[in-house]
Amino acid sequence: MQEKNNNSETTLSLIIESIEDVKGLELNLLDLRAIENTVFDFFVICTGTSNTHVNAIVSSIQKGVSKKLSVKPLQVEGTQNAEWVLMDYADIVVHVFQKQIREKYDIEGLWGDAELTVIPSSVTNL
Repeated sequence: MQEKNNNSETTLSLIIESIEDVKGLELNLLDLRAIENTVFDFFVICTGTSNTHVNAIVSSIQKGVSKKLSVKPLQVEGTQNAEWVLMDYADIVVHVFQKQIREKYDIEGLWGDAELTVIPSSVTNL
């Protein structure tokens, strides 16, 4: 079990670093481990400014995690319209939104029982 936690933490760090590398906005981490009957340990949520930016974030995550850990997501959905892309890394699910779609679905609000960590960004929102 300890190995799983170390792998998840390493993967999580690489995902966050990859989002920051391409200036993903409003980066939040939801820790779901204390919630009973959840399938995932973490949600990583961020915003891209356009279809191109969302796809750049997704690509950066895929390359960053694959390069360092040789791990690919189990599933990636939503890249065609790039308004909401979901990436499944088993214990971690990454949600990359455009702003209006993120506000509409309010993942942080839906998972209000989860521990929320706001990751500070050096990028100012556009």
